[in-house]
Amino acid sequence: MEDLREAIKKAERIVICGIGNELRSDDAFGVLFAERLKEKVRNENVLILNCGAVPESFLGKIIGFNPDLIIFVDAVHFNGKPGELIIADPEGTLGDAISTHGMPLKILMKFIKEHINAKAILIGCQPKSLEIFGKVSKEVGEALEKLLSLFCEVL
Repeated sequence: MEDLREAIKKAERIVICGIGNELRSDDAFGVLFAERLKEKVRNENVLILNCGAVPESFLGKIIGFNPDLIIFVDAVHFNGKPGELIIADPEGTLGDAISTHGMPLKILMKFIKEHINAKAILIGCQPKSLEIFGKVSKEVGEALEKLLSLFCEVL
């Protein structure tokens, strides 16, 4: 998490994209993060977006803000323990097929890079359950609180 902390501190303009589906238990991780962070952080150089399951619909806002850092937050299957967080490069190998949403982040980042020069980070949380109409698991809820604390401290 220290690398993440440093990347945030160095960035001048940041876009945070919460990705997920609130109807599928732990898949709500990213959107809950975005909504909760919006309540806590007021910074004109930080744009926080609840992208739901279609981050590609927010390309205009992301590019228009002209960030030097884009942070995607999503529930990600990486064979970790439920609630475990991973920091990854959405343009790397994980960017192909980790999300249950729309287009892969790798393709999304390729499009963004054609318009702006921004670094990207993916923060993934291993879900415990993707049950429809289920509640967020205890493990993912704890990871959410931990990540919110870190962002509130750094932003």
